[in-house]
Amino acid sequence: MSKSCKGLAMELVKCLSETDCIKVEKRSYKECAGEKCPSISAKCIGLRETYFNCKRGQVDMRARIRGNKGY
Repeated sequence: MSKSCKGLAMELVKCLSETDCIKVEKRSYKECAGEKCPSISAKCIGLRETYFNCKRGQVDMRARIRGNKGY
C-alpha cells in the first residue's frame, strides 16, 4: 500500500515541471505544489488534490482495511 500513490506522484511532478512556476520562477516543486499560484494549470491542481486524498487514504484506518484505491 505504500506504493499505491507513486504513479500519481510521478504524474504530478511531470505536470508541475511544465509550469512557469518551475521553468521561469525557478522555484522548488514543494513550493509550487503548495500554493494556489495562477501559473499552475487546472490539471496540476486536480492532480495535487487527488494525490493528497490518496496519501490521506493511507493513514485512514478504514481505508487501510479495505485497501487504498490508488492510481
